[in-house]
Amino acid sequence: MNCIYLLEARYIKDFKIFLKFNTEESGEVDLKDTIYKYKIATPLRDSIAFSKFYLDSWPTLAWNCGFDIAPESLYFMVSRQKFFKEKTLASNGKIEMETTAAREINSR
Repeated sequence: MNCIYLLEARYIKDFKIFLKFNTEESGEVDLKDTIYKYKIATPLRDSIAFSKFYLDSWPTLAWNCGFDIAPESLYFMVSRQKFFKEKTLASNGKIEMETTAAREINSR
């Protein structure tokens, strides 16, 4: 398996970043919980400071305060988010179909 790394990172707003990986996958990630979890990330609780990230030589998402997040972790966050979003949409579709079927049966 090839290494996963970041090709692009763009600030969106608050603690949200758009990420593009070498796997051709991309997505948005909200890092608020991560920033509040680690003491070294305390300076990044200010959204202006948070927005000043860069891709280091690995390339890893990094900040001048010394905090960084491995691309594999970010990839997992984006993939997990997409999985749950797709699963929720599929569940909502199933619920809607079941509700429609129940209405049809009850209207007979």
